[in-house]
Amino acid sequence: MRWDNLFSDLESQLEFGLTTEEDNLQAEEERLRIGRLGIRDRIVAMVAVADRGAHYPLSLILTGRDISGAIEVVIQNIGRDWLAAEIVGETDRGRQCVIPLAAVSGIALARRQLRHSLEPGKATSPAGALADRLGFPFILRDLCRRRTGVEVTLVGETLFGTIDRVGRDHLDLAIHEAGTPRRNTEVRALRIVALDVVLMIRA
Repeated sequence: MRWDNLFSDLESQLEFGLTTEEDNLQAEEERLRIGRLGIRDRIVAMVAVADRGAHYPLSLILTGRDISGAIEVVIQNIGRDWLAAEIVGETDRGRQCVIPLAAVSGIALARRQLRHSLEPGKATSPAGALADRLGFPFILRDLCRRRTGVEVTLVGETLFGTIDRVGRDHLDLAIHEAGTPRRNTEVRALRIVALDVVLMIRA
């Protein structure tokens, strides 16, 4: 009977040791997975959950702003280095915007959003692989081609105008009054704008 107790005790110790080792291995794998996540991955995970019915806006904090200046958006598309969204804040409700991911300095989250942002899953955007390959300049070139009047929010100011052309790291903006078409007689100034100071473009 004592031998039975001994073997039973040894068996339970071995089982405990194996379980602990497996738990430690899983915890380490999870730490490594989270360590590889970028801010884009976290946003994609939250959008994927929203697509399954948990519809909520994200509060994005843009560079140079504090949490009181966070912009609430419902994300519609995510590219390689940008996101397109609908603004849900009171002042610009329903307006469309494009935000370079480099301009997102933080995201104010509720507890469930934090949990959702860490869920393992695909790192592709809702629109699929094509949008994942398109960079921010490509989106700006489309706005340029359409001659769309845009409001460009920069680190230190906001400008309204029409994008005339887009280079690798900059755009040319013809500045004119909001609501007026881009005509030479309406253009007040021409400006080259570095893309790394663009926080948001509202259409």
